[in-house]
Amino acid sequence: MSEAPSSETGMTDGFVRPDLVCPAGTPAALRTAVDAGADAVYCGLQNETNARNFPGLNFTPAELESAVDYANARGAKVLLAVNTFPPAGRFAIWRDAVDLGARLGIDALIVADMGVADYAARTYPDLRLHLSVQAGASSPEAIRFFCREVGVKRVVLPRILTVAEIAAIHHQIPCEIEAFVFGNIGMMAEGRCSLTNYVTGVSTNMDGVCSPAADVRYEEDARHTLTTRLGPFVIDRFAAGESAGYPTICKGRYLCGARDGAYYAFEEPVSLNLSALLPDLMRAGVTALKIEGRQRSRAYVRSVVAAFRRAVDDIMAGRDAQLAELLALTEGHRQTEGAFAGKTWR
Repeated sequence: MSEAPSSETGMTDGFVRPDLVCPAGTPAALRTAVDAGADAVYCGLQNETNARNFPGLNFTPAELESAVDYANARGAKVLLAVNTFPPAGRFAIWRDAVDLGARLGIDALIVADMGVADYAARTYPDLRLHLSVQAGASSPEAIRFFCREVGVKRVVLPRILTVAEIAAIHHQIPCEIEAFVFGNIGMMAEGRCSLTNYVTGVSTNMDGVCSPAADVRYEEDARHTLTTRLGPFVIDRFAAGESAGYPTICKGRYLCGARDGAYYAFEEPVSLNLSALLPDLMRAGVTALKIEGRQRSRAYVRSVVAAFRRAVDDIMAGRDAQLAELLALTEGHRQTEGAFAGKTWR
């Protein structure tokens, strides 16, 4: 890293200081993220209006109110995810979530559904709207539609674009760009995966689960081979001593006619880590860096947020960013730059 700050305004040659947007599945995690240096924290309510509706996670209205007070008092923002898609006849739950967020003074609402976005824009014209990655808007044409029709101020880009493509989009849209930099690679149509729903009847989107625990089975045979199942389906088999992961359909190994032996037919169990690409992303026009993981522990949140806080500050000060320790927090200690570095990744 050779660039140096050009002024005292926080701007470095080629880019401006980006917001560090961090996850919070609980009020304690939110406080941890803020204390570790988050510029903004995203969270959801305890219902199907957000895409991480895990049991035991998310916020009550009273907890959200306290969270806004805590974050804002320390100069951080709270972004409320209302980013799932209402089924017909049940819109009132999503409308109530928008109303609550506006009443409690959240700093922005993260939306994906056009109806929810339209309601928020018409009812609360001063409420800042961010377009969720779940909207899957990956072209300038799609992003401009949301900007024009509902006044979106920021788009969270899907994890299918190269840095060069992000830079090209940046010059063609009238809003800010937020990009994932660490966590689950999440390539399955950006949260709208229907595989789990097909197997278990539980919605990945509104019920917040890729594999509900009640449907997960582990079976070990006499040779200590471990078989993992979701419902009636075998997801993977692990030899004795091999590290076994939680069985999710998209990260299982399967026998398919086109190949010899079991292989990862959808995606491999690795974590996205774009720490080496941070300067490139910032030059490409990314103004917010997003860390994935609202279901993660406070220790994870503290470690990852603090590491990226130091990295962003180092880059803005013209120093090399030191992020080697993040490998220990990746899935199976394996990491990838996904599609951001090139389209040849699978």
